[in-house]
Amino acid sequence: MVMAANDPTINIDDLSTHILAQCDDERGEIDLAVGVYVWSEGLVGALLPSLRARGFRGRIILGGPQISYAAEGVERLYPDADVFVRGFAEAALVEVLSSTARKRIQGVVYRGGFDRGRQANINFDETPSPWLDGTFHIEPGSFVRWETQRGCPFRCSFCQHREAGQSVPRQRSESGRIGREIELFVERGVREIAVLDPVFNSGGPTGARRSTRLLRRFSDVGYRGRLSLQCRPEHVDDDFIDACAALDTCLEFGLQTTERREWKPIQRGNKLETVDATLSACRDKGVDHQVSLIFGLPEQTVESFERSLAWCLEREVPVIKAFPLMLLRGTELERTRSRWSLRETTTPMPIVCGSSTFDERDWLRMAQLSQALRMTERNHPRSIEGLRALARDLECDESRWNPTQDRHPA
Repeated sequence: MVMAANDPTINIDDLSTHILAQCDDERGEIDLAVGVYVWSEGLVGALLPSLRARGFRGRIILGGPQISYAAEGVERLYPDADVFVRGFAEAALVEVLSSTARKRIQGVVYRGGFDRGRQANINFDETPSPWLDGTFHIEPGSFVRWETQRGCPFRCSFCQHREAGQSVPRQRSESGRIGREIELFVERGVREIAVLDPVFNSGGPTGARRSTRLLRRFSDVGYRGRLSLQCRPEHVDDDFIDACAALDTCLEFGLQTTERREWKPIQRGNKLETVDATLSACRDKGVDHQVSLIFGLPEQTVESFERSLAWCLEREVPVIKAFPLMLLRGTELERTRSRWSLRETTTPMPIVCGSSTFDERDWLRMAQLSQALRMTERNHPRSIEGLRALARDLECDESRWNPTQDRHPA
C-alpha cells in the first residue's frame, strides 16, 4: 500500500481500517513495519495510536531516519511501537521478523530493553539486488531511484548523512552487481534514473575514477535515458564532464551558500573558484546542471542570501533551487541551535523561520525569492534585481515544504 504523505484526502481512521483489513483475524500475530521520515512524522504519530485503539495487538516495528538519528531512549518518542531498527535495516529486519523472541541484534532496540544507540549495518555487495531478483518490476519508460553507495565522507552539520549515533561505515558496491543493474535498466528501457548516492563522485581521486567508469558503462551499453546525479563540483574533472556529456545527464550541485560567514556554522565550505570552473565546463560541454541553496542558515540575512543567488544568476545556472533550513533529528545543527537562536515553525515538518540575524518577515522575503526561482526555472532573470522585482508581490506557497495539516485524527 502506497499513499502520499501530503495527500489532503488521507484520513487516519480510514488508513487504520485499511491496514487492519489486510490482517484478517490475525491482529495479534501480524508484524507491521513502518519507515519514519521527517515528512511522515506527524502521520505516523497519529496512525499508531489509532491502530492500537482499533485492536491491533501485533508488533509495530519502526525504522527510517527518524529512528536512526534519534538519541538513546527512542521508545519514549513512539509509545505505541514495540521494536526500533537503527541504520541500514535490511538484514536486521529479516532477523527481527524471523522470530518473536527478543534476539540480540545490532541496531535493534526492544521496548523496555537497553538502548545502546548502535546502528545496524550490511555488506552492500552481499545484499540481494531488488532489481535483479525481480522484487521491483520495471516497465518500459519507467522512472527509477537507484543507489551505488551509501554514506557520505563530508561533515555538514545540517545533514543526516553525516552521522547517526555511532558512525555507520560507508558502503560502496564494488562487485559486478552495479554493472548488471545498468544492463537491466537498458534492456527494460528505463526512461530516467535518479541516483540516490549522497555524493555520486565522492571518495577523492579513486571515487572520481569510479564514478566516471560507471558513466562510461552506461554509454557502452547504450543507455538513452536521463541520469540525475548529486555531485560535489570541486571533485568534477575533465574525464567526468566528458562522460556526462556523452549521456543525457543532469548534475545537481548542493552549493548551499557562497557566503564565508555562513560556511562555519554548517561546516560546509566551498572552493568557489573551482565551483566556477565546473559550472563553466558544464556550460561549454552542454551538460545540464542545477544548483541548490539553503535559506534560514545561521548568520544569514536577506542580503547575504541575495548575494548567493546573484552569484548563481551571474553564471547562468539553468535551474537554481532554494530550500528552507530544517533542523533534522540527530544533526549537530539541531543540537547547537540555541547558539544562533534558531526558531522553527509549528507545521508538521518544522522549518527554521527565525534566528539572531533574521526574523519571520525576513524569512518570508527569502521564501518569496525561492518561489520566484521555482516559477522561472530554465528562464531565471539575469540579475538579482530582476528576481527581486518578480518576487516582491508573490504569495509564498509554504505547502511546498510541508505535508498538509488537514488531518482527521482518531
